[in-house]
Amino acid sequence: MTQGETVATTFESSVREEIGASLAAVDAELERRYPGDPGTRQPVHTVYVPADVFTAGTVRSWGDQALALLDEHAPDAGALAGALGLDDELAGPVHERVRAKLQREPIEDLRIDFEDGYGNRPDAEEDAAAARAATLVTEAFADGDPARVPPYLGIRLKCMEAPVRDRGIRTLDIFLTGLMEAGELPGGLVLTLPKVTYAEQVTAMVRLCEQFEKARGLRPGRIGFEIQIETSQSILGADGRATVARMIGAAEGRATGLHYGTFDYSACCGVSAAYQSMDHPAADHAKAVMQVAAAGTGVRLSDGSTNVLPVGPTAQVHEAWRLHHRLVRRSLSRAYYQGWDMHPGHLPTRYAAVYAFYREGYEQAAARLAAYANQAGGDVMDEPATAKALSGYLLRGLDCGALDNAEVAHLTGLTRADLDGFAAPRRSALTVAAP
Repeated sequence: MTQGETVATTFESSVREEIGASLAAVDAELERRYPGDPGTRQPVHTVYVPADVFTAGTVRSWGDQALALLDEHAPDAGALAGALGLDDELAGPVHERVRAKLQREPIEDLRIDFEDGYGNRPDAEEDAAAARAATLVTEAFADGDPARVPPYLGIRLKCMEAPVRDRGIRTLDIFLTGLMEAGELPGGLVLTLPKVTYAEQVTAMVRLCEQFEKARGLRPGRIGFEIQIETSQSILGADGRATVARMIGAAEGRATGLHYGTFDYSACCGVSAAYQSMDHPAADHAKAVMQVAAAGTGVRLSDGSTNVLPVGPTAQVHEAWRLHHRLVRRSLSRAYYQGWDMHPGHLPTRYAAVYAFYREGYEQAAARLAAYANQAGGDVMDEPATAKALSGYLLRGLDCGALDNAEVAHLTGLTRADLDGFAAPRRSALTVAAP
């Protein structure tokens, strides 16, 4: 058969039209529920600091403390390689980049905590703390220096359970009102709703966001929020269904992330304190359900934290660092690209694990993506979905500082815009501020 020659068919055009009409509602539902990744930067971690402890100097202080620990316990690449088991060739650029990161941008995402880290206080005290947080956040984003201000910053309010619900709503109101009184909601603002057990609690948060937007003349959907998965009921409901999937739907496009709460969830499942960890089977099950529920929705995942702190003599610090490094690497290999850090001493191993993850594989990823882009073939037959994953890997490495634009461009022959094109996120009709 030559090109342009008519081929035989059986279906009438009306059949295709009928099928299209019958699936129109499904097409719309797929677009609404599964818009794909938003294509914006995702921070590699979230740091939680109690509201009464957070100051304008917190970010720089954490960076300085982390640098001091690194200089004391792993002052050079060899010492870092020995402590963490890194390849000697990889340890040099990793150590160099970790030090530079701690000086330039020590924290990528920070949450001023009004929940567990803050506790229950007299109303007047929390009112003042919420107003103070709004002032500090406004001033921080106005400053804009990543050495003192993280790209993403916000609060974790109290949950929607009856004993603390009114207090959490009031704190949210005072905080958001304070930001608006100072001008506008910052682009890097992030809100976290903890201890969610029922989808109706997410709906309640949506209604609060709607009411605030309406009262302040903001565009619908401007305010998004993260959902913390910290209870067994948030994974499996009383009806036997995956509650977390219902929560994403209940958020009506406003959910920006699902954050796993290591210790609350483990305790809820009856795990004894000595075995509460990010790699416990109960944790793996919960995160696997979260991962499947969030796939394609644009809602991002965050792993939890370790409570083993790198303090004391060098041998003790190294032991804690090895644990943290192993857990972060484990999370990355399972596609949890974000986690919690609870102490300045966790920053060196957070960045060491992240940087090693991207630097050890970027040359191969770049070569495969270049071969795919140039249709040059090779020893691996990649498909569009793999090209998307390869570009996403390189983009994450660029965003966190593990890779440089120049070295990626040299190996791939592609620009940042080209990489974004291969990542090809589908955009939601409802856009929210998201990390």
